[in-house]
Amino acid sequence: MKTLKIPYLEALNNIDVESAGDILEEDGQRDAVEILNWSTQYPYRPITNFTIARSNDSVFIKYNVHGSMIRAVYSNDQEPVNEDSCVEFFCQVPGNDKYMNFEFNCIGTCKASKRVSRNKDVTPFSKEELAMIKRYPSLGRRAFNEMEGMFEWEVTVKIPLRIMGIDPGNLPQKITGNFYKCADGTSYKHYVTWNPVKTEIPDFHRPEFFGELYF
Repeated sequence: MKTLKIPYLEALNNIDVESAGDILEEDGQRDAVEILNWSTQYPYRPITNFTIARSNDSVFIKYNVHGSMIRAVYSNDQEPVNEDSCVEFFCQVPGNDKYMNFEFNCIGTCKASKRVSRNKDVTPFSKEELAMIKRYPSLGRRAFNEMEGMFEWEVTVKIPLRIMGIDPGNLPQKITGNFYKCADGTSYKHYVTWNPVKTEIPDFHRPEFFGELYF
């Protein structure tokens, strides 16, 4: 099981998500989404890195992706962004039977919910809650069909701790989670993970394979 530290960066307090990227690059915790658990069927692996840190009340993640195609059909929150060029963060607070999935396509459209499993007891985040999840995509917010070529893109997100089920004044020692890269509806369909997922077919909704994220 992989572990990482989510460092506290005072410079992230009272800053907008657009300005957070440089701070994350300078002092955040950097790692890669690079495990091909299903390499025989899905061998494509775009280069995907992320940098994570926190402020007093939010977690910030900056993803950087370099790959050979790109797609962003969906521009409305809660649409199936996993079909587009997509990065994801799933997490669970110890002792809670539900985990949360935060999924973002390359133009910052978000799909997020709380759930017990892929299909059990699923509660989508409300419009008001989604508005609290700030995003800054390097490509802008306009939708487009799949394009082939070599592309590099970034998306920085700010997720309030309270949305994650965490009291900012009483942080747990750790949570569990995983980071993903996928693009289900593209010509280069792929499923890449940070922590290994030991299933026969691609399945990101498996909290038993989450890594440990320490505060």
